[in-house]
Amino acid sequence: MPRLGPMRPALLRQVAIFVAVFVTMELLAVAGEKSFLLTQVTMSAYYTLVVLGLSLLMGYAGQISLGQAGFFAVGGYTSALLTTWDLSAQRSVGWVAGAARVGLLITRTDAFGAQVLTVHPWPALVCALVLTMTVAFVVGIPVLKLKGHYLAMATLGLGTIVYSIAVGTARLGAADGISGVPPFPFLPGIGVGGSTGARIVNYYVACGILAAVMLLLQNLVHSRVGRALRAIHGAEDAASAMGVDTPYFKVRTFVLGAALAGLAGVLLTHFNGAIGPSEASIMKSVKYLAIVAVGGMGSLWGTLAASMVLNFLSLRGYFGTLDDAVFGAILIVVMLFAPQGILAIDLRRALRLLRPVRGAPVDPR
Repeated sequence: MPRLGPMRPALLRQVAIFVAVFVTMELLAVAGEKSFLLTQVTMSAYYTLVVLGLSLLMGYAGQISLGQAGFFAVGGYTSALLTTWDLSAQRSVGWVAGAARVGLLITRTDAFGAQVLTVHPWPALVCALVLTMTVAFVVGIPVLKLKGHYLAMATLGLGTIVYSIAVGTARLGAADGISGVPPFPFLPGIGVGGSTGARIVNYYVACGILAAVMLLLQNLVHSRVGRALRAIHGAEDAASAMGVDTPYFKVRTFVLGAALAGLAGVLLTHFNGAIGPSEASIMKSVKYLAIVAVGGMGSLWGTLAASMVLNFLSLRGYFGTLDDAVFGAILIVVMLFAPQGILAIDLRRALRLLRPVRGAPVDPR
């Protein structure tokens, strides 16, 4: 990809405000003795990584994807499988012994107190991202030649395939998924895991990763790459005629969105200590799509705000058993009354849509 543009002072100020807001939230939660809420905020931050990738894909490259939950599951399941697969019985095998010597494998204590030899979480992360990006690249080349609802149906099929594999594979835990996933050693002494004592540390790790991704994406959309993506979104044929390599940018944007989904899958899997096939369900992809619609397909900051709020409410159980129905209704309402996002809602247009049509011919029968 072309080089990104220099960091703008306005962008750095936006990220500083973002960090200040999250620090204030943590201080208020602790002061109010409600630090348990930080767990859902942390999970919302990881889900927001998926939504930001989808916002970039839809709002700038103009491509619809209903397969982001599938990419999330590919990343999460790959890391979960590698970090829970006990290789102790193969310790004497050449490649296993060599991998252990160079630190790719570690001996740890599992949930039952047994000593197991598994892949270190960092190599597992690399493998998860490589696999996710490879799948996205292989699928993206033919699929991104489609447009509109054809593209949506193709990516929906990808998500369905991943879900079916997760449910039907015994090694992946089938309907139960994979549990016992160890914490991710992010930095010395700092790990991504579900320990209550590390709740605040995990909160700041998630916020820091989210801030870094926002900095990257904002810099991207204000660079030559961003201008090329906007040209493709506005008029793909005209962009091609002006010399923009549309297949190049579309495929790589698709791969970047998938990589963010895979990264979120890895981190959230280690945070929760488990992953199940529900993470690859079709409704998960619909939920991501609804959140992008609420935030505005061309607004990364709007998408971030909408994702943090809606995911938090969903994780806290405010929608109850109607969770999927609520997100489906949100998608319909936003597409009807605020296609540019909830922040750009046109009340006059909304009222016109609600009025009955006058002057319609009456059937004399």
